[in-house]
Amino acid sequence: MSRLRPVQCTEVVLRDGHQSLIATRLRTRDMLPICPQLDRVGYWSLEVWGGATFDACLRYLQEDPWERLRLLRQALPNTRLQMLLRGRNLLGYRPHGREVVDAFVERAAANGIDVFRIFDAMNDPRNLEDAIAAVRRLDRHAQGAICYTTSPVHTVEHFVALGRRLAELGCDSLVIKDMAGLLTPRATVELVTALREVVDLPLALHSHATSGLAALCQLKAVECGIDHIDTAISAFAGGTSHPATEAMVAALQHSDRDSGLDLDLLREIARYFHEVRRRYREFESDLTREDIGVHITQVPGGMMSNLGQQLRDQGALDRMEEVMAEIPRVRQELGYPPLVTPTSQIVGSQAVMNVLGTERYASVSNEVKNYLRGQYGSPPGTVCPEVRRLALGAAGDASNSDLADEPGLEALREQLGPLATSDEDVLTVALFPELGRRWLEEGREAAAGAAALATGEGESDPATVPAGLPARFVLDLAGNSHQVSIDGILDQGNGQRHYRLQIDGCDTEATVVLAEAEEGSAGSAAVRPGASPVAAAMPGGVVELLVHQGEKVLAGQPLVVMEAMKMETELRAPHDGRIGTVWAHAGQRIAAGDLLLEVLPEQ
Repeated sequence: MSRLRPVQCTEVVLRDGHQSLIATRLRTRDMLPICPQLDRVGYWSLEVWGGATFDACLRYLQEDPWERLRLLRQALPNTRLQMLLRGRNLLGYRPHGREVVDAFVERAAANGIDVFRIFDAMNDPRNLEDAIAAVRRLDRHAQGAICYTTSPVHTVEHFVALGRRLAELGCDSLVIKDMAGLLTPRATVELVTALREVVDLPLALHSHATSGLAALCQLKAVECGIDHIDTAISAFAGGTSHPATEAMVAALQHSDRDSGLDLDLLREIARYFHEVRRRYREFESDLTREDIGVHITQVPGGMMSNLGQQLRDQGALDRMEEVMAEIPRVRQELGYPPLVTPTSQIVGSQAVMNVLGTERYASVSNEVKNYLRGQYGSPPGTVCPEVRRLALGAAGDASNSDLADEPGLEALREQLGPLATSDEDVLTVALFPELGRRWLEEGREAAAGAAALATGEGESDPATVPAGLPARFVLDLAGNSHQVSIDGILDQGNGQRHYRLQIDGCDTEATVVLAEAEEGSAGSAAVRPGASPVAAAMPGGVVELLVHQGEKVLAGQPLVVMEAMKMETELRAPHDGRIGTVWAHAGQRIAAGDLLLEVLPEQ
């Protein structure tokens, strides 16, 4: 294997570039026009799918993620298409059994994916085995990822042992995945050199520019013989994204590692994306700038932009510094997991709940509980015993569930009935049960319209927001398109509701006069004297009601499963008693402070 071959580039603008800088909001219709130019560049691959893009299509963009992949495959016939796969977590936060992993990989390949970059947030190779095997059976490229992080338990020896194991599992190449930009030039030389000594596979470097060191690290890696680097076209580069493609191409020109890519063509692509980015101003944030503080917080780029959006949704963006200080504490208490999805979301959301709640760990997400039970693999370090007790109770249930509790695909297909018109629909619900089902019920028509717009076959109509979907949409008025985001409910009462929203990135407020509240709705709730209210602490959705009116309950018993910040949390009974009025229902979207039910005192 020669170390003097041209460096190969993977372009990430269609996935990680916009995930890191504009919270994964880039629409398919803004990708397709530039695809002919992207297809001529000669990239080793284009990262176009996976990561948070699947979730974002369903949750925010009213797009079918499978259709996005098919459209990109058609528009990019000469370039390898690459996706990011979270091991047996696939694209969500929960682990899946082999049946779902195999079916998902097969459908992703059939719809256009050539290269599967496969990682596990815990660096536990047991969580990667099924996905690697599935990709190998299909004769697609399996790239095993080493999630780089720093902690007392993460050493060069640890990463080299993982690299050796990934090679044994049959990976075609390896990538050092520096998702938070924690590598330094010295650490890069040490790690690349050590891996080269024991693994005879092509080696790639994926490093975010969050600390400002990524370009330096890539140059040092090239000097040590790295084969591939990940870059983002300059319009979506820097900050919590990646080194700029044009800059790295220019830096290597006329050397024995010259990539051979055309700078004029890259500049044309950059000009296009500079104009496109202007349309997404409402998702821009100062939080995505370069900051050496990442070496303290270790928050990766995609997590930073989404965390800012989540806090904005909670009306608590002013508390970001508190959350940034809380994240490393939570990470240490959970045994130093690398901060990459899903553990970045698990740690970050718990940090938000700790900061916004009445006290630390007063509310614990189901994902944290599953993490502590071992469902995501073995924590790299020691978990704080007190946190384990607060999350799982005095018994400290630490059962290691090897497989997710999920129905088989055929059983799920039968449950969905006519809602599921394809294998892809079934997989969508398998990966995101509540969100996927709601999307099939309410979002498919909007997605068809989005696909028509993306291919130039439809016209944009004045936007409406389907019930149950987040209020992020394009509003066309008098021939002008406006980005509208309803970010939260400030307060309500006297038949009015006050919304905080943004129009084309400018903050504003609006007051809406409500129709008379529907009987039995949260808006007309009145807790009877002596009863204890159970209310939503954050905006989100009701996943499941676990009790019914009149039922006797014990203190601490789960009553409602809520989804907020993509995490599920159980609301529990404040004391022994029985359930009084229930205002909430499954699938309901609610605001912070909305009453869900009441618990009457024991008699």
